[in-house]
Amino acid sequence: MEESGLLEKFSVETIKNQILKNAYGNHDTLIARLDPRTLFIWYFFFGIIPWFISDVWVLMGLFFFVAVMTKLANTVPLILFVFCIGIFSQTGFLLLFTLLFGGDLSSIIPLLTLTLKIAVVSLAAICAFAGMDPDKLANGLMAIGLPENFVFSVSFAYRILPILMDEYQTILLSYKLRGIRPSSQGIKGKYLNVVYQVKLMMKAFYPLMLNMAKRSRTTVEALEIKGYQASLKNKKVRQMKLRKLTFGRRDVWFLFGSISYFMSVIGIHLFLF
Repeated sequence: MEESGLLEKFSVETIKNQILKNAYGNHDTLIARLDPRTLFIWYFFFGIIPWFISDVWVLMGLFFFVAVMTKLANTVPLILFVFCIGIFSQTGFLLLFTLLFGGDLSSIIPLLTLTLKIAVVSLAAICAFAGMDPDKLANGLMAIGLPENFVFSVSFAYRILPILMDEYQTILLSYKLRGIRPSSQGIKGKYLNVVYQVKLMMKAFYPLMLNMAKRSRTTVEALEIKGYQASLKNKKVRQMKLRKLTFGRRDVWFLFGSISYFMSVIGIHLFLF
């Protein structure tokens, strides 16, 4: 039971704490001090440009840059772990199988190029959104002209995710208290124990979805009582929300430095090759 409790705490509590830290615990980083519109421009650049580049050395240079930016953004280990799993599941295993079964350089280079492209785009997204809390993200989306209802949906989903994980843990523990866990002795016992855990995790999603629907309805009713729809059409309210956004020298230097680095990588590649 002690081992199970430790595993449960690691699998749920740690994930919840990592999400909260990634959303609210990075206010003192260089990336977090930037205007959200700057991060949108930066991500748009590094999310589009890699798809038009096929040179491995240039992509490696871009990967090194976005990796350093991700480190400066103080990204939590959980997000980086999910990133590594995603890269390996998409193209990494193909590259590994090619190496294991005697693939030559002509077959490895295209897979490495695709892997680097996906890695650069993914790390750029992780870096950009790690520097924005829900309020900053919502204000940035509103500043670039997206509909207010869409902005609220994104912000609400960002805020409620830790609450949902806490509620999911409560439902999962209630199922475990009412059920009988099979013995984990032997290979068969371990297999039955894994099947039992998976079934409980799947069953816990059904009441979670019902509770989520009820919570969303309560939130909408509370917003309507407070006049949320009327505030969306009020220009003064919009100005108050966007008053804190400032595009300053730090943002200009950040964009200038990023573009200069990209041009330097291209120039060095053309000079050497």
